[in-house]
Parts: sequence; C-alpha cells; structure tokens
Amino acid sequence: MRTFSLLKGQPVFETRTGTKIGEISDLCISSGGTVKGLLIKKGVFFKQSFFLDIQKVTSFGWDGVMIEEPEHLEKLKDRPDYTLNHQHSLDGMMMLSKGGKTLGLLKDVYFQEEVGTIVGYEITDGFFSDITEGKQVIQSGKPLAIGKDAIIVDVNENSPTSHETL
Repeated sequence: MRTFSLLKGQPVFETRTGTKIGEISDLCISSGGTVKGLLIKKGVFFKQSFFLDIQKVTSFGWDGVMIEEPEHLEKLKDRPDYTLNHQHSLDGMMMLSKGGKTLGLLKDVYFQEEVGTIVGYEITDGFFSDITEGKQVIQSGKPLAIGKDAIIVDVNENSPTSHETL
C-alpha cells in the first residue's frame, strides 16, 4: 500500500529489455472510487498520455513500475471518470462524511497497488493546519461517492481521524 504522491513521477520499465517506457503522471479513478489504472506520460519533446490498466502492472517497486509488454499502454482515447491531478481532478475537493460533517480537502489517496482499492484519504485543512496539527488520514473501507461539489465517504464519525497513519 502506498500513496499516489510516492508513485507520481516514477519510471515505467519493460521487464524483458529494461527499456524505460514513460513516467507515471496520474491515477485514473472510477466513479465508484477505485483506481482503474495509471496515466503514463511518454515521449521526449511532445509528451503524450497513455492509459495503463492496473491489472497489467507486473510489479510496483520503490524505484519503478514494471510491465511485461509496452503494448499494455493504450492511447488515451476516452477521458477517465476522474483523476487525482488532471482532468476531472479530485485534488482539493471537499470531503464530507456520510453524516454531513466536513472532513477537509482531499490531498492524496492511499491504495493497494495490486487491486486498485483505495483504503485511505489524506486530507488537509490548509498549509498552516498541516504544520501545526500534522497530516490527517481518513480510513474508509467502503467506496466513496464522487459528486460535482464534494466527495462523500463512509467513516465512523465517533473515532478520531487526525494524526492517523496507515
């Protein structure tokens, strides 16, 4: 399990030749709140975005992501439902509990690389709050609802949510 911020910018390598295929630029997230794949930037001068299905990744290393075939990268034809940083960005969206309590603004996600399940959400109340109180992590095993104005998560509102680590 890791956060997207640790994955962003990592190179993608083909395992047979050791050739660098591109770099990870974003996550493709379904409307049901699961990671469907990765957006890969490829090219030297004119970088193009490609989609890599999370199931096609051979391994997620700390220094690179490995795939078997460069053909696993698909030209990005359709826009993904949501991404963390690009089109339909979730970064900075308001997060609310199912009970209507404001939790903060989404900053990052914790997910299980092998299956794409999001297991936690890093939220912020702003720069100064992050410095004084530390990062806040919301754990939720249930899928979230993504709306136009907010992200709704099902959390136990009686348990503390700040200063948790996954």
